[in-house]
Formats: sequence, structure tokens, C-alpha cells
Amino acid sequence: MRHATLSISAALLIGFATGCGGGSSQSTTPETGATATGGEATSLPVGTEPMKLDPADFTTEIDHPYWTMKSGSRWIYRETDAEGAKRRVEVTVTNDTKMIIGIEARVVHDIVTEGGQVTEDTYDWYAQDSEGSLWYLGEDTKEYENGKLKSTEGSWEAGVDGAQPGIILPVDPKPGMTYREEYYKGQAEDQAEVLSVTAHSKVPYGTFDNVLQTRNYTPLEPNLVEEKFYAQGVGPVLEITVTGGSDRTELLSYK
Repeated sequence: MRHATLSISAALLIGFATGCGGGSSQSTTPETGATATGGEATSLPVGTEPMKLDPADFTTEIDHPYWTMKSGSRWIYRETDAEGAKRRVEVTVTNDTKMIIGIEARVVHDIVTEGGQVTEDTYDWYAQDSEGSLWYLGEDTKEYENGKLKSTEGSWEAGVDGAQPGIILPVDPKPGMTYREEYYKGQAEDQAEVLSVTAHSKVPYGTFDNVLQTRNYTPLEPNLVEEKFYAQGVGPVLEITVTGGSDRTELLSYK
């Protein structure tokens, strides 16, 4: 599970999300196979169901309040795993775009380093629909070990080999919403649920209130549950593993 490559234990979560209104109201049950066309409401994608999307309904000018992606924007994170190993995660919005299922998508570059050596190098592809939801259209990811390519597992592109796009951030997140973030059978099947829009997060970059908190999980790793926190005007500020580990990824800087 990744996106944007972001990952405290449950105990720490209590300290950092005290404003959370997590136990949700009724979940939204979206239609499947709905069409996103100019001005019409777009259903949230779920499961493996295909979404018929109109390319004219999308833009690379991403201004979602919980994650605005202006070219040149850069986020630096510190990722700490259960053993205490630390990695540096750098996420940069590039000027580049890529056509995917007819949609022009913004290219975002993620680099993970440990001890100055690259361990993961990924290009993610995003676009925003006319309603304001942030869609995820795939990724090209490479994992390295001792400077050598180890794996490209997890790479996928919407429309290729049955892969389906998903949503990273709905236009108006509400507790109880559930949706697919990505789908490529056996490789990328991340799903999310909105827990709160009033959470509290404290990271080296700052302290934030009214934070969007999501629960993230995948059937590919049923024992792993993560929670992600998005601050308005900044983007992802914190990711924690609450089940199946104790990894923590926290924002150090943003510009």
C-alpha cells in the first residue's frame, strides 16, 4: 500500500487524532459503471467495477483543498519503520503529463532514499474531475536494493490489463464514505474509508486541526490497516500503520 508513498502505532494515533469523529455514519453506496460527464455528479468507484469516464471532464490543474498539486510543489517526509530504520520520501509535482485512457494526467515523482541510496523511484498519475474529486490513474514504480533494480511490482495503468482508476480524495469527504483508490488484480487493490474531517495531527512541519482522516486497507494484505491524514492547504501530513505494523511517515517540509 502506498500513496503518496506515505506510512505510529495505535497508541500514538490516540494522541494525534483526538479531534477525530471516526465512527461513521452510514456508508455511501455508489452506483457502479456511472459516467462522469460535464457538470454531472460523479459516483465513487468501488470494488472491481469499471467506471466510464469522459476525458473532457478532467483537468491537470489540481486544486483539491486537501491536496493541491501545483507544478514544482514538493513535500519531504520521514518514514520510520517498526525496527527504527528511517527513510526520506520526496514527493514532487512535475510539469509533465501523461495520457491515460484518453485523460491527461499530472505526473508526480516520488523518491524514497535510505542512507542516501535510492530504494524506490515512482511516477504517479493524477487528474481532477469537474466536480473536484482527485483521481488516481496509475503508477510506474521501481524498487531498488543495493543500487540494483529489484522489482516493479505494484506498477499499473488504468485501462491496461484490466486495471481500473480510483479516487484518492472525493470532492466533499464525509465520514462513512468508502471508495476504491486503485484496482489492478493481485497487484494494486487499495481501498479507503473517510473516518473524520475534524482530526488533529502534529508533525515536525506543524500542528493541524480539521484534518481529513482516512482508513486505508487492501484485500491483498488483510492484516494491514493504515490511516492517512490530509491538512487543508498542505496535503498529506501523516500516515500511520495501526494494524499489522507500527510504521510512521510524517511531513518535515513543504513548499
